[in-house]
Amino acid sequence: MAGNCCPCCPRTTGASVPLKLSDVSLATAEQLWCTSRDQAVKLRMAETGLGSEAPMTVHQMFLKTVKIYGDLPAVASKKEGQWVTLTWKEYYQQCRSAAKSFLKLGLERYHGVGILGFNSPEWFISDIGCILAGGFAAGIYTTNSPEACQFVADNCEANVLVVENHKQLLKILQIKDQLPHLKAIVQYKDELQQKLPNLYTWAEFMKLGEEVSDEWLDAVVDSQRANQCCTLIYTSGTTGNPKGVMLSHDNITWTSNAAGTMTGLQHGVECVVSYLPLSHVAAQVNDMWICMRFAGATYFADPDALKGSLGTTLKEVRPTSFLGVPRVWEKMQEKIKAIGAKSSGMKKRVADWAKSIGFPNILHNNLVPWGFMLANNLVFKKVRWALGLDRCKNCLTGAAPITKETLEYFMSLSLPLYELYGMSESTGPHTISWENNFKIMSCGKVVVGCQTRLDKPDEDGNGEICFWGRHVFMGYLNEPEKTEEALDQEGWLHSGDLGKHDKDNFLFITGRIKELIITAGGENIPPVPIEDAVKAEIAIISNAMLLGDKLKFLSMMLTLKCVVDDNGEPTDELTPEAVAFCHQRGIMATTASEIIASKEPAIYKAIQEGIERVNAKATSNAQRVQKWVILDRDFSISGGELGESVSVRNQLLVFIGWFCLFEHVTEESSE
Repeated sequence: MAGNCCPCCPRTTGASVPLKLSDVSLATAEQLWCTSRDQAVKLRMAETGLGSEAPMTVHQMFLKTVKIYGDLPAVASKKEGQWVTLTWKEYYQQCRSAAKSFLKLGLERYHGVGILGFNSPEWFISDIGCILAGGFAAGIYTTNSPEACQFVADNCEANVLVVENHKQLLKILQIKDQLPHLKAIVQYKDELQQKLPNLYTWAEFMKLGEEVSDEWLDAVVDSQRANQCCTLIYTSGTTGNPKGVMLSHDNITWTSNAAGTMTGLQHGVECVVSYLPLSHVAAQVNDMWICMRFAGATYFADPDALKGSLGTTLKEVRPTSFLGVPRVWEKMQEKIKAIGAKSSGMKKRVADWAKSIGFPNILHNNLVPWGFMLANNLVFKKVRWALGLDRCKNCLTGAAPITKETLEYFMSLSLPLYELYGMSESTGPHTISWENNFKIMSCGKVVVGCQTRLDKPDEDGNGEICFWGRHVFMGYLNEPEKTEEALDQEGWLHSGDLGKHDKDNFLFITGRIKELIITAGGENIPPVPIEDAVKAEIAIISNAMLLGDKLKFLSMMLTLKCVVDDNGEPTDELTPEAVAFCHQRGIMATTASEIIASKEPAIYKAIQEGIERVNAKATSNAQRVQKWVILDRDFSISGGELGESVSVRNQLLVFIGWFCLFEHVTEESSE
């Protein structure tokens, strides 16, 4: 075994970095899927290309980056207002120290470490340290109730739970007696408010493993195989308990390489801002694993990022890649529009002129229009700089559908948003859009080395989107029936989403199988295209939900665009765009309740005319919206109408909506 070349270099014992397939040792596996924690799976290897590259473990990927880029920054966080950075060498050593401490605490092979807190270096170090020590890293949403935390911790048989602060600790203290496998709790921020047995501060935890030998840890690392599980991603569980998605080392290492290679990431130069929940696969793969594969730097935002401080962090870091869920981009859009509305006449005219020749012209004509360079210097560069995105090559959106209006707005500012599509069960991305490879409302092209199959397509080419590739998960932990529902006998992952390809192989999502409305007349109607058309046609509409299953005609619930408060709750106050919509029709309303209470004729007429324009494009009479109602409050996650995936197909909402709609229709009939 090779020793350290110098005191500051990482140890090179343990698993070596494979250079070719013959160097790889995989665990024996009989099937493409499994549900037991100690089993391995066959890999969906391709014969050539990216899908044929040699598998590696997380440790092998980590060590490869440390050897080449060890002195470059890996992670950075704010301490007393100043950025504090760990290099890749320092980061690696801290992960090893954490792994030793987990071993000291009695972390057993194939048992979990639950992590409950906001994004931080300690979150990353806990996750990777757990994996190096042979455990399963399992992120837990900070918004989870104590009961939801208990389910995850019990399901993964967690030996250790890592919490951010006293608020999260209190949840665990309520349930710890119901967790038979739990041995210790670690709090990584703030001082402990009370000293309890087997409760450690972060500093105490990191010292626990000082007496654990390198040989012990290296033996554990050496025993790991790329086709074994290392991470659990828990689905949102909007219709029952969440399922533990088992991801292998190869799922993570291969997907990280494939996604970064496809989008042209450069080693040692990329940087991202981490602020989305790391218990979600999109944030984890983007912030932690792709950065590890390409030696990028991850800067951690403040915990109040989504309450306003994210903009400041973006301007300080100036990331080269930025992943935002649709609501983040919408809030940026609203802020830019609000600033624009206050601009002087000349500034406003210049901005409007610039947007009129913005990126849509380049997209459609494939030529830079006259005046574009001037518009870029006068407007676009300043907007990108003000957002902190002046260096950003990849402005990504995913995890939920985004409106055409928002996509076109940012394109008009020469800031195209690239859509991604995937799921926890595909280790994040299955299709990707990137520079010069994107289309409005398409979620891109399949990741190189993977395949898409549209199952049972209809006459328009819409079929269920099925995945194949090394990104497809191992199975759901302890859930063989549900695993068999997701994976067919050939090993294809069935997404439940409906989609179709265009002539250039761009994928378009057209709905969900379970969302298909089957009317009383037997007509199958995908609701999403109709809902999207209504939102695109009527600028004041925020959300639309089509109803009509087993009924004679289609009806629709609508909500108005309202300001969202710092906690993500919709208020009664109309957004600047909604106010402008009213002003254009001579209405001075500033709240949704004003419009709804009086059924403001001008606004209701405008909405009806928009519905009629959508109906005029319907492919059949059955697809026309006959009735609609405006709800008092916009949809939200806390209200129960939206899930973690921002789906509006919620049974409770349907019941409430039908009750509201029934009253509305009954009133109209009696009139």
